[in-house]
Formats: sequence, C-alpha cells, structure tokens
Amino acid sequence: MLITHANRSPQLDPSAWIAPDATVCGDVTIGSGARVMHGARVVGESGGVIKIGRDCIVMENAVVRATHRHGCIVGDHCLIGPNAHVAGAVLEDQVFVATGAAIFHGAHLGKESQVRVHAIVHLRTRLEPGAIVPIGWIAAGDPAQILPPDRHKEIWEIVKPLNFPQWVYGFERCTPDLMVHITHSLSQLLAAHSKYTALGS
Repeated sequence: MLITHANRSPQLDPSAWIAPDATVCGDVTIGSGARVMHGARVVGESGGVIKIGRDCIVMENAVVRATHRHGCIVGDHCLIGPNAHVAGAVLEDQVFVATGAAIFHGAHLGKESQVRVHAIVHLRTRLEPGAIVPIGWIAAGDPAQILPPDRHKEIWEIVKPLNFPQWVYGFERCTPDLMVHITHSLSQLLAAHSKYTALGS
C-alpha cells in the first residue's frame, strides 16, 4: 500500500516493485529495480525523508523508518533482511543487513559493510567500509567498537553518552517521568496517521 502522509507521497521508479501487503508511507523515493517484499514497512514520519537506491531489496517484515530529525538513506545494491530494523541511518552502497539486525538513528554504515544476524549498530555509530558486525554482536561509537553482548558494561560506557532519549526524542535522560514525556510526544506525532490517504483509493 502506498500512503500519503504529511502531504508527501511515495515516489517509485517504474521498475521498482512493492508487495501488495507492504506499506510505503510519506516522503519515500525508491529507485530502479528495488523490491519491497511482503509485510515490509517503509515509513517516513512527519516529514522524515527516505531514499532507497537501485536494486535494493527490503525483505519480508523488515522496517525502514525516518523522522524529521533523522532521515534514512539506503544506497544502491543493499539488502535489508527479514525482520531487520533500520531507523534514521545512512547505508552506503552494497551494505548487507541480515535477519533480525537493528540499525539505529544517526548510524552510518560504510560501503560493503555487513551487519549479521541479530547484530546491532547503535545510534551515532560509524562503521568503516567493509566492516563486519558478527552474529549477535554490538557496534557502538564513532569509530565503531565491535563487542560481544556479554560485555554490557563496556558497551554501556560507549552508548550512554550518545544519549538515546535526547538524540531520538529530544528529552534528556535525567528528565523526570521521561517515558511520560516520550510517549505523550510520540502519541501526538503519530496521531497524524489517523487521517492518511492511500494512493489510488
């Protein structure tokens, strides 16, 4: 389904293909030969811009998201695997994001980098071209440190100053009732979807 959101409609190259049960919403540009497979969601929230390049494949149930704070650019010949999550990041050409991997806001993945099954590239993290994040491991920082999940203390020392609540939602971590502020703000923002327009309807 193609959906106009915040007065912006998806733009597809004539040779691109979107599965009938996939969703492409908002300010999204999809290049030639690209494929968005069954159940995938490509959503530009409230002015968030998404650009997906030539011959990119977004596999089943993957999510690609952007907000007005964090656009999302996917270069040419990238593959985003089933159930993967890419939010507000830049993927250069020929990047592989495997099944169940997560890429967060402000991340930048260099050409031909690989994020393997259930691996994470944290917010504001930069992977060098050709870098590999092994199965289940976490990349964090700029330049990225790539660590196994059992080294949580070291990972947190890198991630905490990146300040996820402020970077993504605009609230400092120390804000009283932080989740009240985040969910209220997000609820108001997402209310715009109640008046969506499906193209061709």
